[in-house]
Amino acid sequence: MYRATSALALALGFSTLSALSTVSTSTLSTEVLWDRYGVPHIFAPDAGMLFYAFGWTQMEAHGDLILRLYGEARGRSAEYWGDRNLDTDRWVRRMGVPGRAREWYAAQSASTKRRLDAFVDGVNAYARAHADRIADDVEVVLPITGPDVIAHGQRVILFEFVAWRGEVNQITKPWSEQQTNGSNAWAVGPSRSASGHAMLVANPHLPWSGFFRWFEAQLVAPGIDTTGAALVGNQLLGIAFNDSLGWTHTNNTLDGYDLYELSLEGDGYRWDGKQVPFEKEVETIKIRRRDGSMSEEKLEIRRSIHGPVVAEKPGKAIALRIVGLDQPYIAEQYWDMASATSFAEFETAVRRLQNPFYTVMYADRTGRIMHLFGGRTPKRPAGDYDWSGIVRGDTAATLWNDTHAYNELPRVVDPPSGWLQNANDPPWTTTFPPAIDADAFPRYMAPRFMHFRAQRSARMLADDDRITFDELVAYKHSTRMELADRILDDLLPAARSAGGAPAKAAEVLAAWDRSADATSRGAVLFQRFYGELAKASGKEEPFATKWDARNPMTTPDGLRDPSAAVAALDRAAAAMTKEGLALDVPWGDVYRLRRGGVNLPANGGPNELGIFRVVGYRKADDGVFEAAGGDSFMFVAEFAKPVRALSSVAPGNWSQPGSPHVADQLPLFAD
Repeated sequence: MYRATSALALALGFSTLSALSTVSTSTLSTEVLWDRYGVPHIFAPDAGMLFYAFGWTQMEAHGDLILRLYGEARGRSAEYWGDRNLDTDRWVRRMGVPGRAREWYAAQSASTKRRLDAFVDGVNAYARAHADRIADDVEVVLPITGPDVIAHGQRVILFEFVAWRGEVNQITKPWSEQQTNGSNAWAVGPSRSASGHAMLVANPHLPWSGFFRWFEAQLVAPGIDTTGAALVGNQLLGIAFNDSLGWTHTNNTLDGYDLYELSLEGDGYRWDGKQVPFEKEVETIKIRRRDGSMSEEKLEIRRSIHGPVVAEKPGKAIALRIVGLDQPYIAEQYWDMASATSFAEFETAVRRLQNPFYTVMYADRTGRIMHLFGGRTPKRPAGDYDWSGIVRGDTAATLWNDTHAYNELPRVVDPPSGWLQNANDPPWTTTFPPAIDADAFPRYMAPRFMHFRAQRSARMLADDDRITFDELVAYKHSTRMELADRILDDLLPAARSAGGAPAKAAEVLAAWDRSADATSRGAVLFQRFYGELAKASGKEEPFATKWDARNPMTTPDGLRDPSAAVAALDRAAAAMTKEGLALDVPWGDVYRLRRGGVNLPANGGPNELGIFRVVGYRKADDGVFEAAGGDSFMFVAEFAKPVRALSSVAPGNWSQPGSPHVADQLPLFAD
């Protein structure tokens, strides 16, 4: 299910980096203990050698992937690998990532720059020492520089999480034509913990590929002993714990960017009744053709007072304004978070808000727990504006220039309930009775809803007033579908009354355990049924009772149109029969954990079904549905003496071809 995180208990491999490098001036060696699942436990005499080793080990595990990601962050991936990468380069260049990364690198403190440079030295040293282990087509990116690492982190956090390119395109495409990503997090205080110790659950849901891959490690040097995981290619642990405290993140409901519609006029745009010129620059993107020759594309980048233009049609344009462009000190903040030994030290680090996006969930040895609606939220002007869509951009009345400070954000510490949860729902539903008054904050701060996964999350914590460590692990793996508990009592009698195929399907659902375990019979039928029902309902929710903030954990409920639901069940059953699937086919026969030669029955499923254990699937070329994301890096930590912790990287801690660690944790995930 999980791996114990003890380095010494599991150490099978051993290497001494000082024998491979002349970077350290210390007479003490830097040791890396690789445990049996390819997780490095690094013991260094100073911070410089620690980060040198961290760069080296990341390259050993993910070298090809890391170099490709750094090439993309430079905005030169089409030059390196062809025109299929052109859209990525346009986006990265238009957002100004490479130039801003150079500015941010220059702005770092001397100590932060030393750690970053040491990480880069480790990356480059590995590539020099083991060129035979690096794919030929990515070697062109070498050598790596400090700005490359900053550009990579900036691209991922600012221009994928805060302003996801796909979402920006989705909003602007209809205008111009006229993920699985998420997380769970829990903090349990001493009053609800059977042991009397605070506990923390980290459970991000991300794709198992690209820059979303996690790399787990333990980092030990004077002043720091932290275990956690970094998004691959980054020099900091994004989710981690030490002997005193720990934190995790969830994707926030924060709205950290806005799209402004501009009225074009001449060579500029209208602004407060005047014509204002765009700020312009032209960049040259080189494009490698299949025959190895190069061509060039001139990319004109235009910026209004709001930000870069991202879409255009006759007479109009859309400009993007995003938070976080003036926050270059995220690495320093996370170093201080990882080395903190008290709540006061941790909060001092976090209040800088150098990470512009995530929720923070925290627990420590003294029993304190905290949920912070973190990140940077713009201080938006008053007025009747739809900030979730496209805002008029011809007036200063809609322009924001500042963000909310730490003490202006939704935050709760040590609630009377003794527990906190977030499953990508707004901060208002982090615990019950509610600990944060939504009306005390601007309406734009966060929406108001509580989806089924969040309700399932809160229900498991609320229903157990003495939670043991093992129970917490079991709850984290729950595949029960909250949605099924809300609508089957309406669906089953209606389907039985209809007779025929719907009645037969109803008996399968009646016998089903309402879960998506590998052996669950009826889960596939229910998922197909709900897909048909949602498709037929369109934008109208199919529930008899819509979600109500006064009853946040019991609504929505029931079926608005039972006859339409029966018809959807009939279509789902017919489709399964046509595919040769029995209506009670086990979930794990259809959905598989298939990777690196491993092929096992899967468990867990899509978020919309109200499953806490989220797994997203894709249909492979051979028609098999295989897990492609969802539960990724996970840990459960109890802050006793010593800390008790279990962790897992579901898809494996390595991506390098030929490694035994590309799928060796999938059996744990299956179990």
